[in-house]
Amino acid sequence: MNYNGTAVQRYNGTKAKGTIVIDYSQIPSPCYVIDEERFRNNLSLIKRVSDESGAKIILAFKGFSMWGVFGILKEYISGAAASSLHEARLCFEEIGSPAHTYSPVYKDIEFEEILEYSSHISFNSLEQYKKYSNILQKYSKKISPGLRINLEFSEISHGIYDPCSPGSRLGITSDDLKAGLPEGIEGLHFHVLFESDSYALGKVLNVVEHKFGIHFHALKWINMGGGHLITGRNYDTAHLIKILKDFRKRTGLHVILEPGSAFAWETGELVATVEDIVENQGIKTAILDVSFTAHMPDCLEMPYKPKIIGATDPLPGKPTYRLGGSSC
Repeated sequence: MNYNGTAVQRYNGTKAKGTIVIDYSQIPSPCYVIDEERFRNNLSLIKRVSDESGAKIILAFKGFSMWGVFGILKEYISGAAASSLHEARLCFEEIGSPAHTYSPVYKDIEFEEILEYSSHISFNSLEQYKKYSNILQKYSKKISPGLRINLEFSEISHGIYDPCSPGSRLGITSDDLKAGLPEGIEGLHFHVLFESDSYALGKVLNVVEHKFGIHFHALKWINMGGGHLITGRNYDTAHLIKILKDFRKRTGLHVILEPGSAFAWETGELVATVEDIVENQGIKTAILDVSFTAHMPDCLEMPYKPKIIGATDPLPGKPTYRLGGSSC
């Protein structure tokens, strides 16, 4: 188990469903806690899928970037997906390999430094690739360039996370590539899933091949983005392995997946302390030493309902509290 990058000893308690009990009272608050046993279980599963499918699976920092556990992570995978200069640097310095980098837009002042920390770089528009292609060609090391594509199709039911909604700023449509790929492009990158299963990926791949398959002969790789909840309890990993192997055999392309949440899915908790209880019109609110905006943003954006150890939905005769954070 780790917190904030520092190892802490496990509580010498009894086993509960194969996992050593954690004494949360001995952990500083507020604090994210990663249980090493659960974390390694997820990593082992992801590595097995990678090994058996032949696809390269890397970590998307957008979903998980707790660098204090990267020493463990590096035992199982060897790369990460970055979306900014400092994420690319984080991958290079803390994972020890250059990043697969994509950003909706690159800044002149940062671009060459991003290249220093990257092995692959994907562009959001043809204009961005045109702007930086000469720098890529003259750069001192080989960087593999790609384009983010917009499938105009998505399996995501949550509009806030749908990158292919009408008018989306993300990616290049098939109509934009009717004249062919720009010279030098080696890969395509799409991201259209969110906490999705392998069957959703199968539907997406049908669309990818239908709309962009004409370009596959000129490519080396395809990045299938994130949103693959490989470590979810009901995820069919055998089906994922099969469709990835079949796709590789059919197209001859090197396949990359970059899940984020799957790496840390259900591997830990956020420890918080109730610092005050306020009451207004009969509603009691427990004020925590964490911020929903800073520590649990998806609870506001989705919204998710946090799971609380030992808590239940409201029961008659039992005390009921609303939870509030320390930010206003």
